[in-house]
Amino acid sequence: MTQSEIKLKRTESVLKELVPEALSALEDEQLRGLVVTDVICRKGRYNADVYLDKIDFTDAEISQIYSKLKKVKSYIQNYCANEEGWFRAPDFTFHFDELLEEQNRIDELFEKIEKELDR
Repeated sequence: MTQSEIKLKRTESVLKELVPEALSALEDEQLRGLVVTDVICRKGRYNADVYLDKIDFTDAEISQIYSKLKKVKSYIQNYCANEEGWFRAPDFTFHFDELLEEQNRIDELFEKIEKELDR
């Protein structure tokens, strides 16, 4: 692993802790309850994709959360920069993580196949 890869992983790890802290400091109950599942930095650590747990939100709630996150994005960036002493925090792009749902569907398919094979 190269030095730049190590720095990238370290930044991702730090952001995985700081973003939930910043969200928990907000007054909005809906944003406070969001769970960060992963953070992936790219473009020299100037951009970061933040993946959130979808829990059981409806499409209307998801669009509402996206608009709220857009409004507080600069607060989250400032929080992260101040906590780590960075000159600049990455530009965050928020996504809801679909991976857990896909894994559950795959597990259901395997269970179904296993039941059919047992017959």
